[in-house]
Amino acid sequence: MSRLRTRTRPPLTLALPALLAVAFLLLPLIGILTRTQWGELGAHLTSPGVVEALHLSLVVSLWALALSLLLGVPLAWLLARVEFKGKALVRSLVLLPMVLPPTVGGVALLLGFGRRGLLGPWLENTIGITLPFHTSGAVVAATFVAMPFLVISLEGALGGLRQSYEETAASLGASPVRVFFTVTLPMVAPGLIAGAALTWARALGEFGATITFAGNLPGTTQTLPLQVYLLLQDQPEAATSVSLLLLAIAMAVLIALRGRWTGTPAPGGEAGGPAGTRVAADEPTALAPPTAAPSGEPVGETAGEAVGGTAGEPVPAGGRWQLHAAVTGFNELTLDAEPGTTIAVVGENGAGKTTLLRALLGLTPRARADLRLGDTDVTALPPHKRQVAWVPQDGALFPHLSALANTAYGLRARRVPRAEARREAQAWLDRLGVGHLAQRRPAQLSGGQAQRVALARALAARPRLLLLDEPLAALDQTTRAHVRHTLRRHLAGFGGVCLIVTHDPVEAVSLADRVLVLADGRTLQDAPPAEVTRHPRSPWVARMLGRNAWPGTASADGLALAAGGRLVVAERLPEGTQALAIIAPEAVSLHRKQPTGSPRNHWQGTVREITAVGSRLRVLVSSCGAPDLVAEITPEAAAELGLVDGAEVWTSVKATEVTLVSL
Repeated sequence: MSRLRTRTRPPLTLALPALLAVAFLLLPLIGILTRTQWGELGAHLTSPGVVEALHLSLVVSLWALALSLLLGVPLAWLLARVEFKGKALVRSLVLLPMVLPPTVGGVALLLGFGRRGLLGPWLENTIGITLPFHTSGAVVAATFVAMPFLVISLEGALGGLRQSYEETAASLGASPVRVFFTVTLPMVAPGLIAGAALTWARALGEFGATITFAGNLPGTTQTLPLQVYLLLQDQPEAATSVSLLLLAIAMAVLIALRGRWTGTPAPGGEAGGPAGTRVAADEPTALAPPTAAPSGEPVGETAGEAVGGTAGEPVPAGGRWQLHAAVTGFNELTLDAEPGTTIAVVGENGAGKTTLLRALLGLTPRARADLRLGDTDVTALPPHKRQVAWVPQDGALFPHLSALANTAYGLRARRVPRAEARREAQAWLDRLGVGHLAQRRPAQLSGGQAQRVALARALAARPRLLLLDEPLAALDQTTRAHVRHTLRRHLAGFGGVCLIVTHDPVEAVSLADRVLVLADGRTLQDAPPAEVTRHPRSPWVARMLGRNAWPGTASADGLALAAGGRLVVAERLPEGTQALAIIAPEAVSLHRKQPTGSPRNHWQGTVREITAVGSRLRVLVSSCGAPDLVAEITPEAAAELGLVDGAEVWTSVKATEVTLVSL
């Protein structure tokens, strides 16, 4: 059902000036239309002088467009992607021709490239090129005033493109040049096309700089705008007809762009967005055995996808690679892992988890990793030569490529023959249960399907180190369980080391051989999941695992809590030891009256929150005598106690149910 739009009636004080502005802009155009002699239009436009000027204008504008693309595209990329001193000045220089009077621009060109200019004598004496009063001079003048439109449009498109796409492509083995032509340019194509169209239209209509710098020579520099200027003196009717032609061309360009340059979304979706509509939920997919795609099956590659790969040789499949990494900078830690090890990286926001992954990729100045994979030291290698594959949280599937072409991307970047890359990519998609979606674009996949394709793409690239940044965070619980099961199967046969950043305790316990706990970029704990579950050394990790965690200082009779109060425990630590008390939610008892008997720890509190976890309920109780405490009970027990938000209850914990962990 379409949503009804609320119509806003504009105030009269704003509506009248707005209508006057529209009339002011429209009246000259109406003047051209009403003064055009339609019966003579064909004769005016086919006269020899007009035809010659039109031909010259097309030649000059197309050359100006080519020169703008050659120079403007790298300049736009530099302004959008690189921070350097004087960047604001360079951007001002780009914008200057747009605000400079065209005749002043022509004078500036004369003083720079004319026969008596700064560079003109050298051009004439060394290369034999004289720009003024030559067609090449008209091209230079048109390029000077038109190129800013291309640079501004493309810089905006590049600025809106998430760099995770380019970084992911680099992690798959694509060189910077290949990334630019196969990922960056296709994804900013709408902005590039819009900028190119405006550049061409502006070059076609250039007048002031051309007549000042290149003169007005018929057949040499007399473009169509200059022809209009001459016709106004002797044949005003013909000048009106030619002006109508230029007006029609300009309007056609603007209508074709449909607001893309100014940021107005085109009808039917966002400008430049991927085609298709993302499926809302996973389709049921059975895990299939590996199969090879028919050799003739299309992979959906774009022309740019076949651009040459890295300087290295094709990477052989298989192998075993241990990991050694010494990370310095914001992160200070050392990682060693045997082949086939999966490490879950956990910690609070800002603990340095993503920084660690980016350091291993060589993508951040915040931290540096001395990295050895197997017997190869890759520390000095750029990201695309490290053989470290990365799956960011959003998957970063290239929207202009099909699922099959996405999966084959890393193989093609490493110079694997196209037919072999297709077969291997199809086999990986089949293994992850999405082989039947090979020809779909990412926008036509559900979240779970897209994540499986992203995993297939990373595994197909034959990495020695696999980095997964919260790969399942964006999925619903049912889909997450399916993808987690699939991932566990394939990590079991992976010959390298895998690091998974996660906030999900189920992922940390079920997928990982070790859990690496980070705090402020340092290793707080590195142990098997069972050890971390029994003795977490961080309150945050304990809470992530569903435990109550109370820091404090060991005393003669238990633990003096940092938040106030005391906790009686069965085990003893040396007095003054900083420790963490771990209490399982199921070890907490709830009572409506003060308990009697064996529990030595009991507090009166208030129910603050009740949430369902599977078939049980978790109850958050706040107390003045102790930190917040979470208890886990059955719905029947909650009903018997009459628990509701705000209810007064007593909590109790046996001393034997408290585990102390030294910090």
